[in-house]
Amino acid sequence: MSAAPTVRTGGSPEFGRQRDLLKTGALQTAILNSATFSSIATDEHGVIQLFNIGAERMLGYAAADVVNRITPADFSDSQEVIQRAQALSAEFGVGIAPGFEALAFKASRGIEDIYELTYLRKDGTRLPAMVSVTALLDAQAKVIGYLLIGTDNTARKQAEAVQEALDQRLRDQQFYTRSLIESIVDALITTDPSGVISDVNQQAERLTGHTREELIGTPFAHSFTDPARAQACIDRVLSEKKVTDYELTASALDLRQTVVSCNATPFYDRDSALCGVIVAARDVTESKRLDQALQSAKVEAERANQAKSDFLSSMSHELRSPLNAILGFAQLLESGSPQPTPLQKDSIDQILQAGWYLLELINEILDLALIESGRLSLSMEPMLLAEVLADCHAMIEPQARKSGITLTFSEVDSTWMVRADRTRVKQVFINLLSNAIKYNRVGGTVDVNCMALPGERIRINFQDTGEGLTPEKLAQLFQPFNRLGQETGTEEGTGIGLVVCKKLVALIGGEMGVHSTVGLGSLFWVDLVRSPCLPPPLGETTTASGIRSDALADEGLASASTPRHSVLCVEDNPANLLLVSRLLARRSDIVLHSAKDGRRGVELARLMRPDVILMDINLPGISGLEAMQILATDPETARIPVIAVSANAMARDIQKGLQAGFFRYLTKPIKVDGFMEAIDTALALATPPLSPETGRDDGRTTSESITP
Repeated sequence: MSAAPTVRTGGSPEFGRQRDLLKTGALQTAILNSATFSSIATDEHGVIQLFNIGAERMLGYAAADVVNRITPADFSDSQEVIQRAQALSAEFGVGIAPGFEALAFKASRGIEDIYELTYLRKDGTRLPAMVSVTALLDAQAKVIGYLLIGTDNTARKQAEAVQEALDQRLRDQQFYTRSLIESIVDALITTDPSGVISDVNQQAERLTGHTREELIGTPFAHSFTDPARAQACIDRVLSEKKVTDYELTASALDLRQTVVSCNATPFYDRDSALCGVIVAARDVTESKRLDQALQSAKVEAERANQAKSDFLSSMSHELRSPLNAILGFAQLLESGSPQPTPLQKDSIDQILQAGWYLLELINEILDLALIESGRLSLSMEPMLLAEVLADCHAMIEPQARKSGITLTFSEVDSTWMVRADRTRVKQVFINLLSNAIKYNRVGGTVDVNCMALPGERIRINFQDTGEGLTPEKLAQLFQPFNRLGQETGTEEGTGIGLVVCKKLVALIGGEMGVHSTVGLGSLFWVDLVRSPCLPPPLGETTTASGIRSDALADEGLASASTPRHSVLCVEDNPANLLLVSRLLARRSDIVLHSAKDGRRGVELARLMRPDVILMDINLPGISGLEAMQILATDPETARIPVIAVSANAMARDIQKGLQAGFFRYLTKPIKVDGFMEAIDTALALATPPLSPETGRDDGRTTSESITP
């Protein structure tokens, strides 16, 4: 029995062809039955011939509903089809009808065509699709139909919509940010870390005269007159993290220069990596010009104030010099020997009364002028209120007693202290007390009391029993030179005392006011700021030379039996010199010498070394201040007490004199008692010049000595 023949099927060509056909058929079937994309085949006219499962699922139509019935254009968005026909007509220069021709036009000419299209489902909903169109050809390359393969584009369109929304938000944010940048009045410039400009706003364009495109990519430093300083600004920002008020001068294309104040900080990306520096440059040219104008105005105002102050000082001196002679000689006549007759005494009293009133008027006018010019110097210090009121009580009591007015000072808490200028507070209190006495009724009273107020303040009340003031008069009370109808009365007044008081109280941080009732009297009140500080120990006041005044009280005054003292008076005014000589003529223990100018005064002081020197300030040649400096630096004269006797009575003049080293500073017109007390105090400290032969005062005189 022979063996069965072996069948070698794997190598048969026929078998290979069958296998390829089966494979191709399987692929075609898989494509046609795919549910992930639609396959639509048409004839050459576009009528659907094949509608696969994917097309049915995507569009909702059954194959039987569309095959040999309609074209794909019938379930496509008609408006999109029209727009596609118009676009293709313009592109190819031929008229293309809106319909299937527009969907297959490129494919019919062998051009690959993939486009977006919206299909309309059977239920009316819309399906974004990506469609690929291919022409189907026979063996002779003739178009026999078209294949449209579509995929659902919904997810992509949604992603694109989301991206578009994000892009729009980004564009809106960029527009908003840019609008903010452009709306800023400052020029904004951003640079990279090396100082190369990366962006600018329109203000920066105007500042430099260059466009944004011209500036981007150029060095920041090149836009300024001092490139090194400009680059230093960028370097400082990177090292210090911030630069403020950095002044630079921008140089524009037209050579215009603008002073700018720069504020700069570094800026970073979302990962905190350094991106560069942002600089805000503000144009301060006008501000600088205004500052310069203000500074010039300030200098001019200060010059005017100085001129006004100098004028006031000069006027004070010119008014006080003749007044010194008037009051000084009147006091001499009043206390002379023999005593004046009653008629003479009455005349002298009138002279003294008018003179002291004129002095008061001068002082008040000068005070008011100083306050209004802002040049009044104040010495603010803590002080015991009870002590100040006690001093005022003692000073005003004689006036009250003379007028028949009863003064009542209520007890003040001994711990209450206020911070103020002691001299000015006394001036205010004395003025208010004096007015309360002058404008009171016969046999009236003046009550003074204090009370604590909220806000760390103390109120001092001055209540009188005068006629009181109407509301109309109260409204005019603090007007300069307005005496409220008292001009024809018997009481003298300037009409500016209360004005000065109110301004002084305001200057020391307090407040002043008044309540008044017609027929019952007026209540003036002053509020002062409390001070927690302790005052200096009582009884330890010092003179300008630093010597305790309480220590001097025990020294006693020179008597006629003591060695003679020498006094040198440096004075160029003959009347004032004569007044001093007449006053010292009553002292047998004093011999007076004189000099009529500062240089001669210094020479005599060195020659005779007097016990005390009386020095005027305004002298021919050198001033009394210059003479004082020379004497203070000479070992032979440095220890001689020098008393200033001057008509320069401004507070700053007195302070300047005491700082120069004067032992005391007396102002003209002098008061005899105060003048003699100052000389006695100085003599108590002085060592009389001794004769080499006798050991006693040698009594030397000069040709300029005045024999009383």
